[in-house]
Amino acid sequence: MTYENLDTELINELLGNGRASLRSLAEELGVSVTTVSNHLKELEADGAITGYSPTIDYDRLGYDVTAVLRLNVEGNALPEVTDALHEQKQMISVYEVTGDHDVVAIGKFRDTDDMNDSIKNLLSNPDIKESNTSVVLNAVTEHEQFTLDVEG
Repeated sequence: MTYENLDTELINELLGNGRASLRSLAEELGVSVTTVSNHLKELEADGAITGYSPTIDYDRLGYDVTAVLRLNVEGNALPEVTDALHEQKQMISVYEVTGDHDVVAIGKFRDTDDMNDSIKNLLSNPDIKESNTSVVLNAVTEHEQFTLDVEG
């Protein structure tokens, strides 16, 4: 293996198994454990790898309702609204977007009552001008990451 692709190959290996040991990564990539360790530290320091965490199946834990919220926000209140959404533990993604809405947020809820309570609480914010909520019927794919293309 050439070192020019090492970071990409290392990331791809970690995507396949985030709990892989340095030794197994080194064997798979054909380099020393020290080389893997150094490159991994650099990727973390550069912010390319921001952490290691389990992938949770919220449905199996009783969060059966997924909702997509689209919000229109009063002009300069966007940072406050997105911060408030981010602070709600059940909002798993919050995006500032272009188009017909200002914010798209995805939340996981135990049931429709839980979702309804959360949305009503959110809509009590006077900076939210309009909302549109969709309940997800079937998650075809979720929490997906993709491997990186290796050059050459």
